[in-house]
Amino acid sequence: MMRILIADDHAVVRKGLAQILLDGFPGARIEEVENSETLIKAAIKGSWDVIISDLTMPGRSGLDALRQLKELFPKLPILIMSMHSEDQYAIRALKAGASGYISKETAPEELVKAVRLVLNGKKYITPSTAEKLADTVHADTGKPPHELLSDRELHVLQLLAGGKAVSEIAGMLSLSNTTVSTYRSRIMHKMGMKSNAELTMYAMKNSLL
Repeated sequence: MMRILIADDHAVVRKGLAQILLDGFPGARIEEVENSETLIKAAIKGSWDVIISDLTMPGRSGLDALRQLKELFPKLPILIMSMHSEDQYAIRALKAGASGYISKETAPEELVKAVRLVLNGKKYITPSTAEKLADTVHADTGKPPHELLSDRELHVLQLLAGGKAVSEIAGMLSLSNTTVSTYRSRIMHKMGMKSNAELTMYAMKNSLL
């Protein structure tokens, strides 16, 4: 029996994904969790053939969870799914150890195909992501500013741009206010910006929210 673990903070999305998977893999055992913390716990507690995880969930980011899971289970295939465009996150996810990156828009048509590929030890990579991967071998010149940020910095940027205060972000990420303020300063420096309003405008323009 195939065992599949789904992580997404929206129940309706989880149910939809589960139905798509059951149509493609009748009899599969599917478990659902709603955030990164419960994802890690369920992954450790159970034995899974594949994990499908949202990128943006409350608390720790999906990329943080992905890295920890790959440390714990190096051979476990993990598909990252997101509403964000491939241009912004696919490369980061693949570099962090994901077996593939799939957008929620294409999930109904592509999810079963993607799962079959990763179960066979292959990567699920769209042509546009493959092209972008090829581009990464070249110099970083000309890259948009946010691509120079670390994954944690990018997550903090998203939260700041979304209107979260430093203290709120500290609580969500289990960090001190000082640490979050340090991240904010680094982000501002790397991005060449001076205010959260500028970050918000940039994030909206570049589909980071």
